[in-house]
Formats: sequence, structure tokens, C-alpha cells
Amino acid sequence: MKESATRTFGILTAGGDCPGLNAAIRGVCRAAYDRYHMNILGIANGYRGLIDGNVRPLNPEDFSGILTRGGTILGTSREKPFKTSEIGEDKVRAIKENYKKHKLDCLVVLGGNGTNTTGYLLSGEGLNILGLPKTIDNDIEGTERSFGFHSAMNICTDAIDRLHSIAVSHNRVMVIETMGHKAGWLALYSGIAAGGDVILIPEIPYDIKAIGSHLKERAKTGKSFSIVVVAEGAMSAEEAKMDKKDRKKRWADSGIPSVAYRVAREIEKETGMETRATVLGYVQRGGIPSASDRVLATSLGTAAADLLARGEYGRMIAQNGGVIGNVELSVPAGKIKFVPRDAPILDTAAAVGTCLGV
Repeated sequence: MKESATRTFGILTAGGDCPGLNAAIRGVCRAAYDRYHMNILGIANGYRGLIDGNVRPLNPEDFSGILTRGGTILGTSREKPFKTSEIGEDKVRAIKENYKKHKLDCLVVLGGNGTNTTGYLLSGEGLNILGLPKTIDNDIEGTERSFGFHSAMNICTDAIDRLHSIAVSHNRVMVIETMGHKAGWLALYSGIAAGGDVILIPEIPYDIKAIGSHLKERAKTGKSFSIVVVAEGAMSAEEAKMDKKDRKKRWADSGIPSVAYRVAREIEKETGMETRATVLGYVQRGGIPSASDRVLATSLGTAAADLLARGEYGRMIAQNGGVIGNVELSVPAGKIKFVPRDAPILDTAAAVGTCLGV
């Protein structure tokens, strides 16, 4: 057994669930217990569990056999304790009291932008926090990849592959909507992997005429079908110029449920081609993690255990340049990692003839 500056820590998962959470829990807990013999407390349902005091000891049998399981054994919620002032102060106070009551030396939080931002704010309240980057959107600043992304990309790619055969058989344009409200990493990577003819992401407002021209040009060359992959946060150039409130009202008033259906309608109007929309939805979050995500989540988890042992808090474990390291929690706090307009992956898409909506 090695020496450890941390004797007892709590661990929680917050925000949307995704493949790899259990693998990360296992990575942290196995290394912390086996190498350093730390005491581990599992906190149920994200920050809500720490507010309510829903805490229990985690023993080896609790984190054994969970590497391949989807979801999270701890449960999750989208509780944001700092969201409102008066109520928020009560929630933060409860978190601090339960942190002290259970004699935690550190709180390990597994989650996305909101989870790690809350962790950063709690560190400002005097709590010791470590964060791990989890999100299928891959939009956490400070790490080149978050666990969950690779699994979701596989799921989306498989779905697009299946819809491709339908598009070919029926000579249709198929519009497939992925998650990615603010950043388009998932649509971009799965779209490229599945050979999408058009990929639309939030970072590049689209021109329906450019899309229509591209699809009609394909039809002229004998390709009577097309695959359009669109991130849920994609918008037209006209919509991008609008105030957020006005844009939301416009979408609500249209009665069209989501961007895939809006784009499908616009394509039909612009080209006259038969077009269908499919929203992949929550299936992207489900199921077992990919082998790549299992390795990443485990590596991030064991690195977190080493930081706990050294008493290095206020950090988020990250992968950069293919190397597992860490960054200050201030790095991801309140930020979104967007797809840069000069990202090489965009040139890759363009080079194989993919239309990016412009």
C-alpha cells in the first residue's frame, strides 16, 4: 500500500449519462482502494445526492464487474446548486455541510461542462474538487477528448450506415439529427465516418441554397440519394443573425419539432427531392462503452486516484497530445470547446466532397 494525502473522498456523476461512466468510476475506485486503501463514499444522483445527504460507502464489490456496463451505478441528475441566488445559497450550504459531515478530503465529480463548472465554483467555496471530463458532445475545454464521445460516434455512425441503405433503395434524401446543441463534434465525426454528403454543425450557419445546389449536382451525376447529418444546434445563416429569444420563438411558432425536420422541409422546397428526417435522440447515450472509451475512462480514473494520493486538488484530468495529464478546473469552467473554423477535420470533410452548408 502506498502513502496517500487523501483518506476519504466522495464520488458522483452528474449531468446526462453516457457510456464510460461506470468504467471511470471503476478506474478511480479500484486504484484508490487497491493502491492507496482510501475510503470511498458514493453519492447518489449527482449534486442532488450531496444536497440531500444521499451518501453510502463504496466497497470493492460495488465497483467490480461494471467496466462494460452502460449508464452509472451512482445515478445522475442535472441539479445546478448555484443556479439561483437564494435557493442556490441553501443548496451550496447543504453541500458544504454534508461534505464536512462525511469528513471528505475531496469530492470527485464526473461530468460535462456544467458539472465541472459547478466543481470549480465549489472549489471557490473551500472544497477540494477533482473533475473528470464526460460528454458525448466532446465539447469540454481543456481536453482533446472526453469519454463517451467515441461510443456515441460509433452509435451514430452505425445508425447513419443503416439509413444509407434506405436512402439508396428509395432514392431519397435522408436527414439524420445527432446531439450537439452548441458544438458539432459528434455530427462532424460520425458524418465523416458514415460518408455524409452534407454535414451541418452549429459553428457554421448553413445556406439552404448551397445545400440544394450540392444535392442537385449529385443528382445530375446519377446519385439519386443523399445523406445529410445535422447537429441539433445547427441553424441557417438567417437564424444565426437573430436574437436568441426571437430565434426560439420562430422555431416554436413553426410547429416543426426539431432541426432535422426543418432542414428536410427546406431541402424539399429547394430541390423538389423526396426527403425524410430521423432524430437519433437518447439512443446516442445508451448502451455499453466502446473499447476506446473503456481505456480512456479507466486511464482518466486511475490518474485521478494518483492526484488524490498526492493531495493535488482543483484539477480536471485531461488527455492532450494523447497523454493523460490534468488542467486547472478554471480551464473548462463556463466554457464550450467549439469546432474551430480552421480545424483540419473540416478540410478533411471538404476534401472528400462533403458540403458543410456554405
